Formats: sequence, structure tokens, C-alpha cells
Amino acid sequence: MTGLILKRGATVMNSTFLNDALVYLAAAIIFVPIAKRIGMGSVLGYLIGGIIIGPFFLGFVGGEGKDVMHFAEFGVVLMLFLIGLELEPSHFWRMRHLILGTGTLQIGLTTLLLLALFLILGFSWPAALACGLALSMSSTAIVLQTLREKGLSQTQSEKSSFAVLLFQDISVIPILAALPLLAFSPVQPGSGEHATLLEGLPGWAQTLALLGAVALVIAAGRFFIVPFLRFVARLRLQELFTASALFIVIATASIMSLVGLSPALGTFLAGVVLAQRVPS
Repeated sequence: MTGLILKRGATVMNSTFLNDALVYLAAAIIFVPIAKRIGMGSVLGYLIGGIIIGPFFLGFVGGEGKDVMHFAEFGVVLMLFLIGLELEPSHFWRMRHLILGTGTLQIGLTTLLLLALFLILGFSWPAALACGLALSMSSTAIVLQTLREKGLSQTQSEKSSFAVLLFQDISVIPILAALPLLAFSPVQPGSGEHATLLEGLPGWAQTLALLGAVALVIAAGRFFIVPFLRFVARLRLQELFTASALFIVIATASIMSLVGLSPALGTFLAGVVLAQRVPS
């Protein structure tokens, strides 16, 4: 029995996942404090650590690194869901001029400049427009984390940055819905984890499906999820409420993935819909 336990323990310790986890954590422990020390911020520390241990530098981890991406994506999904829960609908209305003005200016100018650049480089106008729209977007998770680390979370700069990020998150929906219309022929069906239910459909059908998925998330949040969570809250079982919230997050992310939208965007929308409607 002792020999079996030792053998099983050795097998676990030799597993690729645990070895990779040790490498990831060691890189974070080493490079994040260094980045903080020289004023770069923890986000850049994580990025630099990932680059150094990755297959293009030291090669401590290779193609199997894609396996950990699921955990990283889930972290971003949870964070944006919590951000959505913290936002008050009235807060959007008070910031409407800043959101529409600053956000429209940023996306519009950036897209036009990049569109002109890609046209000069010889891209077709649909490809140039798609590249311009894609590169005009920012990472909400990285920007908000950086602002908080720099102590700028309550400044005018943070409000302006948040307005731009919020407008980007909102504009992603119509942009992704319109992108299939730029294709001259239906997208060929994919395979594997990157395939979606919409691949191979005409552009107009993909657009309707994307808008329908967003409407489904909003309607489900308002008419089904809110009453369900209120029922769970009345049971006063914290673990059940936590499990229900995780189920909602994962289900929303799965729906968004099936139609090719960002899972983080879907959970952000769900968080906003649930804000102020569910007991804390």
C-alpha cells in the first residue's frame, strides 16, 4: 500500500500541468516585483515573465502553454462580471456625454488613421476597416488594473479612461455584428475549439444571430436570472448562491463563445443587467 501511494505521488509530481504551474508561479514571483520596483506595474511584469519563459525566448513552456489560457480567460470573465455588478445604471446616464463624446472620438480617429495606413500598405478597404476597428480597441482588464496600481482610480483621468473603455465594450457588439457584412463570401466552417455555430452562414444571418445572443443575455438576466437569484438568496445558503452565480457566469460566457462574441463581454453585460436588482 505504501509503495502504491509513493508511486501515485511520484506520478502526480511528474505531471506536466504541475510542472508548468510551478514555472508560471515562479515567473510571476520573480518578474512582478522587479517590474513594480522599477515603476512598470504588475501587468507588464506578468507580460515580461510570460515572454521570457515562453517558447520564443527561454522555452521553459511551449505549445502546451495554450492550456493555461482557459484559466486566464476565466479570470478576466469573472473580473468583468464583478465590474458590471459594481456599475449603477444611473452612473451610465450621468456619464453619457463623456462616454459618447470621448469614446466616439477615440474609436473614430483611431480607426480612420489606421484605415488610411492599411490602405496605403495595399490592403483592400474591407480588410483595412476590419484591422482599424480591431486595433482601435483596448484591454479593459489591463487598463483598469494599471490605473488602480498607479492610484488613479478616483481621478479625472480614470473617469475619461473608463468612459473610453466602456464605449469600446459597448461598441464591440455592433462592430462584431457588422464585420460579417464586410465579407464578400460566407466564412468557411472551422473546426476544433475555435469553431462557432455561425460559421458558414451569410453575413446578414451572422449579424442577426449576434444581436439575438446579446438580446437573449439581457432578457434572461432581467426576467429569469434576477428572480432566480432572489429565490436563492432567500434560502440563506451562501455556498448555493456562490454556485448559482458561477453557473450564470459560465453559462453566459458559453453562449457568447458559441456565437463568436467575447465571453468577457457577455458576462460584463450580465453583470450590468443584474446590478441593483439582486440583494447583496
